[in-house]
Amino acid sequence: MKENYKVSNLDLAQQGRMKLNWAEARMPVLMHLREEFSKTKPLTGQRIAGCLHVTKETGVLVETLRAAGAEVSWSGCNPLSTQDDVAAALAANGISIYAWHGMSVQEFYWAIERTLDFKPTLTLDDGADLIFTIHNRFPQLAENVIGGTEETTTGVHRIRAMAADGKLLYPIFAVNDAETKWDFDNVYGTGQSSLDGILRATSVLIAGKNFVVAGFGHCGKGCAMRAKGMGANVICTEIKPTAALKATLEGFRVMKMDEAASIGDIFITATGMKDVLVGRHFEVMKDGAIVCNTGHYDCEIRIPDLEKISKSCIEIRPNCQEYTLQNGNRIYLLAKGRLVNLAAAEGHPSEVMDMSFANQLMALVEMATRGKSLQRTVYELPQELDQRIARIKLETIGISIDALTDDQIAYITDYSSGT
Repeated sequence: MKENYKVSNLDLAQQGRMKLNWAEARMPVLMHLREEFSKTKPLTGQRIAGCLHVTKETGVLVETLRAAGAEVSWSGCNPLSTQDDVAAALAANGISIYAWHGMSVQEFYWAIERTLDFKPTLTLDDGADLIFTIHNRFPQLAENVIGGTEETTTGVHRIRAMAADGKLLYPIFAVNDAETKWDFDNVYGTGQSSLDGILRATSVLIAGKNFVVAGFGHCGKGCAMRAKGMGANVICTEIKPTAALKATLEGFRVMKMDEAASIGDIFITATGMKDVLVGRHFEVMKDGAIVCNTGHYDCEIRIPDLEKISKSCIEIRPNCQEYTLQNGNRIYLLAKGRLVNLAAAEGHPSEVMDMSFANQLMALVEMATRGKSLQRTVYELPQELDQRIARIKLETIGISIDALTDDQIAYITDYSSGT
């Protein structure tokens, strides 16, 4: 019988199972929904192909989808983000999974194609590579797909562009844009896990450093907040006037990257755009500057430019490459320009991914129910689902909130009330 998985080492399964147990204890919303849906089985008959970072939190989601009645086939959405012990634990538990740390680009897409072998009815994506593989290589599979979900900002941008061009073959829920994802995972998750990745790869002191954050969106804001909390002098670069104003009013210095490049000690890109750090920036950086990325793709730092002006490159620490430039200065590139929070650390804490993955679960249940009636475009998650997830989260941490009285509810719609 042909094995329905490919992982690095199945002997790591027990170690991975302990990680999953740890995450389950810190993801009460998802576990609450698992208990509910294991009885009602709202995903019975659905075949879900997933392409998302294989972390302990993702493992909890995968096993919850199966508990809700779905068949699942999975691959990682980044060559360096898979936790091999978690992948082994899922494979040992009968999950069809194709993921291992250090995949080549060819292996990465091979793994995605394997998840499509069982002709999915729903898709779950982080970065839209699975969705694009269906559209570009296997469009006939779209006939069986009711709909899908997208986890991250970069993927949502790609899918919205497809929809605007009339090329999207099935509806997508933009899970990234749910309030309980966007305002928590992107800010607090990215901020903490990115600083964690930098520290694991370098072990440097953050306090007193000039810490340059490219992009003051939700992810960049989180990085800036955490760096400031650790004593860094934070500098932000932006192209959007309102974002630059927000960073300024938060007390951060704002300037062009051409100016920041010569004074920064640590640089992190969080823009979703290519060529944020390029050759002219590397040429003026301080000796010992640290450069990393927390955006989904590795194109934000133009690594060929760095290689072109370097006379040597060595891996001086795990996930830390020392480039010695022709002028003698050294620049340290972390995680090969991939997401530093996942390639050099473990990704977002379980507590914040609890809400993000509850959104994924609820979105897939909603899509299984309503997908055939939806248009081929990108949808926001219904507000009531978003608020339900937040309410469950509050309950699990022992917090109660007020509710409007009947008179207050009437007041909301009483437009005749005034001074």
